Amino acid sequence: MGLFSRQAPKPPVQQEAAEADQISDLRRSVDAAHLPENVRRIALNECDKLDRTDPSVAEYGLGLNYIEFLLSLPWLSASQDNLNLAHAAAVLDQEHFGLSLVKQRVLEYLASNITCHLRRSTVLVVDDESISRDNMAYALSKLSCDVLSASNGQEALDILAKQHVDCIVTDLKMQKVDGLGLLERVRAEWPDTQLIIVTGYATVDNAVDALRKGAAHYLPKPLNLDILRDSVRDILDRKNQACSVSGPILCFTGPPGTGKTSIGRSVANALQRKFIRLSLAGMRDEAELRGHRRTYVGAMAGRIISELNKCGVNNPVFMLDEVDKIGQDFRGDPASVLLEILDPEQNRHFLDYYLDIPFDLSRVMFITTANMVENLPGPLRDRMETIPFSCYTLGEKRRIGLEYLAPRQIRSTGYAPEDIRFSPEAMETLLHGYTRGAGLRSLNREIGGVCRKLNLEILQEQTKVPLTVHPDDIRRLLGHPKFALEAATAKPIAGVTTGLVWSESGGHIIFIETARMKGSGRLIMTGSLGDILKESAETALSYLRSNAASFGIDEAFFENSDIHVHIPAGAISKDGPSAGMTIAMALISLLTGRKARRDVALTGEFTLSGRILPVSGLREKLLAAQQAGVRMAVLPERNRAEMESMDDEVRNAVELLFVSDIHMAVEAVLLPKPDTAPAA
Repeated sequence: MGLFSRQAPKPPVQQEAAEADQISDLRRSVDAAHLPENVRRIALNECDKLDRTDPSVAEYGLGLNYIEFLLSLPWLSASQDNLNLAHAAAVLDQEHFGLSLVKQRVLEYLASNITCHLRRSTVLVVDDESISRDNMAYALSKLSCDVLSASNGQEALDILAKQHVDCIVTDLKMQKVDGLGLLERVRAEWPDTQLIIVTGYATVDNAVDALRKGAAHYLPKPLNLDILRDSVRDILDRKNQACSVSGPILCFTGPPGTGKTSIGRSVANALQRKFIRLSLAGMRDEAELRGHRRTYVGAMAGRIISELNKCGVNNPVFMLDEVDKIGQDFRGDPASVLLEILDPEQNRHFLDYYLDIPFDLSRVMFITTANMVENLPGPLRDRMETIPFSCYTLGEKRRIGLEYLAPRQIRSTGYAPEDIRFSPEAMETLLHGYTRGAGLRSLNREIGGVCRKLNLEILQEQTKVPLTVHPDDIRRLLGHPKFALEAATAKPIAGVTTGLVWSESGGHIIFIETARMKGSGRLIMTGSLGDILKESAETALSYLRSNAASFGIDEAFFENSDIHVHIPAGAISKDGPSAGMTIAMALISLLTGRKARRDVALTGEFTLSGRILPVSGLREKLLAAQQAGVRMAVLPERNRAEMESMDDEVRNAVELLFVSDIHMAVEAVLLPKPDTAPAA
């Protein structure tokens, strides 16, 4: 014989017997699995189809895989939540410093869920036979609920008038008010209360009439107490579950690196649930979420059902990351699928095309993240509660760097935190000279770079542990600082002002440059500017032309001149109304010849009447001003109340000046003309 030999095929009789045994094993697996009744029925029907299908055709393998997939899904499997609110607060504080408002909102959300789980349900048993009433009450008392009793429908109505009842189990034939009469009153006055009818006079007409009027179940006597207990448990579980998931979906929004994803993981740790993260950035095919129909070759379930299948429970914390970067093309709109996934009223019956059976997603705790919530479709944004993540202050970054990031990076290089220590001055040097941005990623990256370079020096025996990192070591290891105090070191120039802007990556400072030249009265704008920013410049110019005399400007300055407004960094798109006051001040400086202070930054929307309107993103703007060395920030007067609600470190980051019109800002920003300057 050769090196390889083909195994002899089984005789047809043996092959048919093996296939029959395989299908029999599938049926036993379906019967043994804890499946909802509708899923169990569909799985058995698929087994019957396989029994009639030739195993050599492709549909046989597809059907086999489908049944195995049904059996693997966590239809009823759920993890037990940790309902200790103090534990949740401790986990959030241990893993994150700062973010007090975010933690407070997360704890409020968890507290509402905990309250729903801890609330004891109330069941009312109504029967004119005391023995039957006592038996049902005893059986239902094992459900950890409060059980009340009444001998007729009128007594039940009196109890309902005094307290809330979640479920009623009532006999059909009673004096005064019978079961159907009680059902009609309950549906009319207490529609949230579910009712189960039990009777020894069960007929088809009575059952149809009771179910048509709104009864949850209709059980005949002699009563099986196990069935009754399971029916009541199902009703109570659904009510508690609806209570715990009735709140809106949380949407963490803010600049990159501010801890949105890690807070979601901490929520899962606090509840002791499994955590799933799914990035939606660039997703364009809705089939990735909803799956493909089994008629397609290579069909598979969508990512939602697949991830639940992997984690093995139906109540994880499911984070949908970067939801604002979802795409749309000819393959469908994934954002529309998210409407069904995230809406608590719809996701109880989420339909995956491959599964083709509604799957209950209502026990999943969905959390979404976005950098710019304004990019989300309106209907989707309406289903979510936005929790903003603001940027960290320098004090928070310093403490996080010393107490969290540095020890973690030191451990990653194989040393203990006692071996390498960062001095506070070294951390200050990193913050001011080598990092920018609202989040912590750049700081973490630079700390890691320092640790790796130190590790190399230690291995080359150029230095020894333990050691302390000082500012000189930072400059020696990382080279010349990447950033400087742009505003503090810049010299005053006529026609150039400093502005504060906000983008999805946090706060920034910009320099708006203006120039005047001979021309025909054109306004030239460069710097990759959006329509709103261009309108702000046109508004500022029109205001100055109509109010030139009040600023000491020649009223005919625009007739034979062109005005050029430029914002550097032309490769970056810029838009928004908050640069209006900065542009107006740059034009006033240009046309009056008065130099503008570069260490005074402005932000505010400018109107044609000279008023200054409020803008957003002040926290990020002020912290960016602090890092750039700005001495004073000029803000709209109508933002004063917002500033007073911020913490002291933000309010004291720079000196603040609130203005309501452009005249109030002129003396703070512009230097006197040289010929009118006071003598020394």
